[in-house]
Amino acid sequence: MEKRPFIGKEQLEAICAEHPTPFHIYDEAQIRQRARALNAAFAWNPGFCEYFAVKATPNPWIVSILAEEGCGCDCATATELTLAQAAGVTGERVMLSSNDTPDADFAQADAMGAIINLDSLDMVGCLERALDGRVPSRVCCRVNPGGTFEAANGIIGNPEDAKFGMTVPQLEEAFRRLAALGVEDLGIHAFLASNTQVDDYYPRLARTLFELAVRLHEELGVHVWLIDLSGGIGVDYRPEDPAADIAAIGEGVRRAFEEVLVPAGMGDVRLAAELGRWMLAPAGGLVTRVIHHKVTYHDYLGVDACAANLMRPAIYDAYHHVSVMGKEGEPACHAYNVVGRLCENNDQFARDRMLPECGIGDLLFIHDTGAHGFSMGYNYNGSLRSAELLLREDGSVRQIRRAETQADYFATFDTDERFSALARQ
Repeated sequence: MEKRPFIGKEQLEAICAEHPTPFHIYDEAQIRQRARALNAAFAWNPGFCEYFAVKATPNPWIVSILAEEGCGCDCATATELTLAQAAGVTGERVMLSSNDTPDADFAQADAMGAIINLDSLDMVGCLERALDGRVPSRVCCRVNPGGTFEAANGIIGNPEDAKFGMTVPQLEEAFRRLAALGVEDLGIHAFLASNTQVDDYYPRLARTLFELAVRLHEELGVHVWLIDLSGGIGVDYRPEDPAADIAAIGEGVRRAFEEVLVPAGMGDVRLAAELGRWMLAPAGGLVTRVIHHKVTYHDYLGVDACAANLMRPAIYDAYHHVSVMGKEGEPACHAYNVVGRLCENNDQFARDRMLPECGIGDLLFIHDTGAHGFSMGYNYNGSLRSAELLLREDGSVRQIRRAETQADYFATFDTDERFSALARQ
């Protein structure tokens, strides 16, 4: 299936006249459509909440749009908690789901009324210490059952290789300790696979967690009020990849809910998801322009973006589709390496990628960067992170984050007058 940018060349060139490349651009209409599709797929569960993984796209404009669509925030740090609060997301619409968590983060989450998700057994004591001897009435715990996790087409994850979560026996002990401390409602959270390309991942995970919840309820007498399926539903980065059918996924989870939880008298359990990638990746693109053309052992298109703008190809060898604006219908007849300027050989968005014939000045649209694109940026080689733009539903464009300047880069050298002048240049 052919991938097409969500914006045309003429409009994009007009945007570039005001906002120099490179920049990330997000499609508000698609963001809202995906949020509504997810909420519709789980509307059968009255308490369902999508806790958008803020780490995927940490921009308050994006978070605010999702909040308007009924989504909450999954946060991993105090900074992300602050961002959620600034976007108007508070209380139990926020979840702190972190590991190696500082006491200050627990305290900030508690002050916000957020749900706290504990990653390890020792965090029970850490939470009690951070909150001066008390614990909230509701607490969630992250479980890692170990082994391998299978879908219909085979093994899709190896949970025991992940640093996250506690073992099932540790979860049982955590529930005992938390109940003894006065916690009334307990939650179970798990993330067992990433970017899955099958529709049965969520239903299989749900069944596993539902069965565990029933056992813990019956053996320990605890009330399980929340089961968080976390993330893991993937997107079709490659044109030939299957797109997740979110309606079918929701229906599969519903069947497991009806078959496992309802007969056990646990039909009041509310469900949650944390779909940063599925929610945002297809709704964003990185726009960059070809500024150099070099032919050696490969044919290189040098662009004004680099791995500092999109790290996934460099660190995961991840595929991101590339469109040459205005040439979408032309044959892909030439193999190019699309590269940035960093002093690292892995700074390549595509290798031997078949594209229409390109030249200096051509505008490229790198697809599916709306999640884990800008957010993973860094400043290696003194690279400055790009602007972020929002394509509104009415066709207008708003800058929702300006590009970094050298003054931003040098701002933290203000500890010495010899160098603080750099930040004022």
